Amino acid sequence: MKPALTKFGAQMSKLTGVRAIMKDINETLRAGKGQELMNLSAGNPLILPEVEQLWRDCTAELLASPEYGEVVCRYGYSKGYSPLIEAVTKDFNQRYGLELTERNILITPGSQTLYFYAANVFGGYTNNNELKQIVLPLSPDYTGYGGVSLVPEALFAYQPTLDIDTTAHRFKYRPDFSKLSITEKTGCVLFSRPCNPTGNVVTDDEVEKIAALAAQSDVPVLIDSAYAPPFPALNYTEMTPTFGENILHCMSLSKAGLPGERVGIAIGGENLIEALECFQANASLHSSRYGQAIAALAIESGKLAHISETVIRPFYKNKFTVLETTLESAMPDNLPWFLHRGEGAIFAWIWLKDLPISDTDFYQQLKKVGLIVVPGNSFFPGLREEWQHKHQCFRVSLTGSDEEIKTGMQRFAKVAEEVYRSATVSV
Repeated sequence: MKPALTKFGAQMSKLTGVRAIMKDINETLRAGKGQELMNLSAGNPLILPEVEQLWRDCTAELLASPEYGEVVCRYGYSKGYSPLIEAVTKDFNQRYGLELTERNILITPGSQTLYFYAANVFGGYTNNNELKQIVLPLSPDYTGYGGVSLVPEALFAYQPTLDIDTTAHRFKYRPDFSKLSITEKTGCVLFSRPCNPTGNVVTDDEVEKIAALAAQSDVPVLIDSAYAPPFPALNYTEMTPTFGENILHCMSLSKAGLPGERVGIAIGGENLIEALECFQANASLHSSRYGQAIAALAIESGKLAHISETVIRPFYKNKFTVLETTLESAMPDNLPWFLHRGEGAIFAWIWLKDLPISDTDFYQQLKKVGLIVVPGNSFFPGLREEWQHKHQCFRVSLTGSDEEIKTGMQRFAKVAEEVYRSATVSV
């Protein structure tokens, strides 16, 4: 049977962004059984023993609780499981000096679902047929944003400025405020902090400036905080979560060890939360209450924040150091290679300036030497202008072993040297 798909059906049934390249990666891994393949592409967090034990302990506590039947065997409120909302409210009020109530919190089935709600509540066509844009203030950013809007033309990204340290082979993306426009035609603003794929952390001052621009036109600002403090606290530089009437602080517990349970948390103004809650009631009723229940126990006890700071953050920060030091020793100094400053998340982002071939072709060359990373062109959703930089970057996962990261970056360096040298010889 081949049913006729609607316009939305055809759109949502396509593989978008990095998911298309992941299909090729999975096929490569299946075809290469028995071959040594270092897969540094995954965004799946590693299972850290201390983190797994935390969730086992919380599960045991839930199983022994009289609340178990209420949690698992009954429907709940669309807003979320009350003990989790209470735990988040109490934690954030104490930690950041806020005055949140339960009306400021919404629990969703993961943060990707939250962005789908928001993109279609605030972005797209109004009743007057006016297009409200979903603005990404700097690109590259999370590839998943490319598939969240039912109105693809609503997504619009801005090219950033680049701070480049040629001597150190480092760089950093920054919002280009000379071009960034947030007006009454903007439906919402969206960006990740720390950023997947680059590890970039938009500074506190830059966040305040974006929020102030948006506030002038009553535009909500969604800050994707899937890697931010207090949990999973995967920031390697100082940063302060930002809150305000027009800000939606969007969290996920996936990188805190619960990706399978799909728990997203939105904190924001009552009007914003209410609109998203209504969308959720229509779309999915509510998030998994089991995941919410064990999350409530982990947050209320303070153990989740503690383990994030003492286990999760140092583990991945060390992985970045291994990658960084290996690249510094393996990459020829005369090549125009640049590593994005490691400010957070579980990835490294490498830019090969003036790369003689495309990132996709380079990815194919890497596969021949047993290394899989993700070509960067999928991480520029909404960027309309052509920019050669899009085809010169690579995302490297920090979820490999130290030895895999070392060997992988040595192979990366060798292929890079050969590609640049071949181009020079052919000229």
